[in-house]
Formats: sequence, C-alpha cells, structure tokens
Amino acid sequence: MLQSFDPRNNDLVVNVNGELVHRDRARVSPFDSAVQGGDAVWEGLRLYDGRIFRLTEHLDRLRASAQALAFESIPSHEAITAEIRRTLAANAMRDGVHIRLTLTRGVKFTSGMDPRLNRSGPTLIVLAEWKPPVYSRSGLTLITSSMRRSPPDCLDPKIHHNNLLPSILAKLQANAAGADDALMLDVRGFVAETNATHLFIVEGGRIATPTTAACPEGITRAVVLELCAANGIESQVRDLSLMELYRADEMFCTGTMGELASVTRVDGRAIGNGEPGPVTARLSALFGDLTRRSGTRVVD
Repeated sequence: MLQSFDPRNNDLVVNVNGELVHRDRARVSPFDSAVQGGDAVWEGLRLYDGRIFRLTEHLDRLRASAQALAFESIPSHEAITAEIRRTLAANAMRDGVHIRLTLTRGVKFTSGMDPRLNRSGPTLIVLAEWKPPVYSRSGLTLITSSMRRSPPDCLDPKIHHNNLLPSILAKLQANAAGADDALMLDVRGFVAETNATHLFIVEGGRIATPTTAACPEGITRAVVLELCAANGIESQVRDLSLMELYRADEMFCTGTMGELASVTRVDGRAIGNGEPGPVTARLSALFGDLTRRSGTRVVD
C-alpha cells in the first residue's frame, strides 16, 4: 500500500511556529530538537465538513505526551487550535483533509541531546494536506514483523513521540514481503498493533482488541469501543495471540489517517472468507455517521 500524491498538495501553505509559508520554503532549524534527537510529539487529526473529529482528545494526548517529556513550555489548546484555523484558511480547506501536528522541544543553542541546551521553544508545526482515508476498503494484507513493540519499562508507548524507527523498520519488512502493513507483537509475543494502526478481531459476532500495554492509547480505537457499547456489540480488551487472529471471522484496523479498514490476510492466511465482513461494515457505517455529525468547528 503506497499513498498516492494529490496534486492539490503541490502548493500547500505550511505553518511553522505561526509563520505561513509555501511548502517548498518551510524551514525547521538544524538545531531543532526534532532534528537533533527526535525530541518531539505529534498528533494526526482529520477534518470533516469544517469540523475536526475529537480535537480535544487529540490535544489532550499531545499535551500529556509533552508533559511526560518534561517540555518547559506547551501551547494551550486554544493557541494550537488558532494556528490550525489559520493554516486551514490559508489553504481554503474544509473537508477531506488530514492534519499533522508536531510539537518539538524547540531550538538548541548548540548540538547535543541535553534538554538544558534548549533556550527557545517549543516549535509547533501544522501540516494540513488534502488526504482522504489512505487504506483500501477491499481488504489489507499484513505480515508479522520481527520488530517488537516496547513495554513501558523501555519506552512508554503512551508517549506519542516522534521516535518512529521501530514502525519504519517493520514497514520495511512489510514492503519487502509485498504486504500492506506489518503486524507487531509485544515482547511477550502477544499482538500489539500494526506499524501504524490499532487492530480489532471479530469472532462469533464479538469484538476483541489488544490492551494498550505496548501501543498508544488510540483515539479512533476508543471511539470504536464506545460505538460497540452504544450499539449492543460485545467487546473485550485483552491479550490476543496470533492464533486468535488467524482463526478470526473478521479483522480490521483503526486510525485517524485510515479510519476503519478491513484486514483480509495475515501471514498468507485468509481471515474469515477473505472478504471484508458485516461487523466491520456496520462499525464503519456507525463511525462515518458519527464523524458527519460531531466534531469541533474550525472552518465557518
């Protein structure tokens, strides 16, 4: 699965610390903490008809991650939302847009990993692109990666940080195998997530998803669990083994960039009948209805 380029993104206006510039002229200092050591946190948002879905929850997670990394200064929700509004207005965007927020510790006065070298910051980057959900609805193929998701005693996955190398290495394995994405296990051998999304299985009409012991606390994941509770769909949060995935009736992944997308093959095995299933379709419809009627208004 390779994302295609939308020509509308040729002349994007990008927001770097409040400065709105053409994408080709956007600049981040070589002394910025993100460049020096991946010392940054991020969020992905999606714009639906002028509203950002679950904006507060995303900004809460951004702030919590920055607090965990002991950022001395964190912009308020109101300040970040104002910069999002300015960026969307500069690009005349209203719908079908994905927004990437990056908040770095800021600029250092000399190179090095020590946060005491930071004398200005943070750096806030708002990147809004024309980008519909990126995954095919016909079904994704996964392979199990040899890369493991780290436990909290190594690098707590609840920090939504910019150190994405484990995911990138897993994605390289998926690319080499001709799969869409990579399935990642935790250090105990239980399923964590994919290199980019959370996972759910359906067995006997019941939903199950892994715990967040080795993966981020997903916003879309939480919404799916809410939809299950509100619509009489039994769900569980527990450890899942590969065997349980292989025998599942249905499987789907969730995330802001791709919403809900069916998984129809894992490690060469067909999941269920090898086609997107009815429970996935029902939850996708419920999710679509929710995004159409809720969210924080950012474009008038």
